[in-house]
Amino acid sequence: MLETFEITAKAVADPTRIRILKLLEGGELCVCQITTVLGLAAATVSKHLAALKTAGLAQSRRDGKWVYYRLAERDFNAHARPFLDLLAAALGDDPTIAADRVVLVQVNAVPLQVLCDEGRAALTTMPQAEAICCGRPS
Repeated sequence: MLETFEITAKAVADPTRIRILKLLEGGELCVCQITTVLGLAAATVSKHLAALKTAGLAQSRRDGKWVYYRLAERDFNAHARPFLDLLAAALGDDPTIAADRVVLVQVNAVPLQVLCDEGRAALTTMPQAEAICCGRPS
């Protein structure tokens, strides 16, 4: 029991993993969407996602070449739900979390294939993403 608690606690002790969990509060996301929001390499994001999955905080599914992650819907361990509940109530006014949500709106305006091919550069090449970014109507 203590070992499971420790795995879960260590998973949420990392700022990048907290950012990922806060992004997933809005629903399922593809790895390339998470990578683009965070501005990190895919291998780095995959390492963090694996830790969240091992801790029972996130689940994944594959759809063709894309892998999607979401917050765990089933309790894989007794500690996952309390940690997710704590995170849901926390960091509502954090500037990093708020900035991630703004970028996520831009990311969601880009077709997934384009985003996966171009990464963060796709945010500057898509007119609707630029409109969202700069407050102009599309």
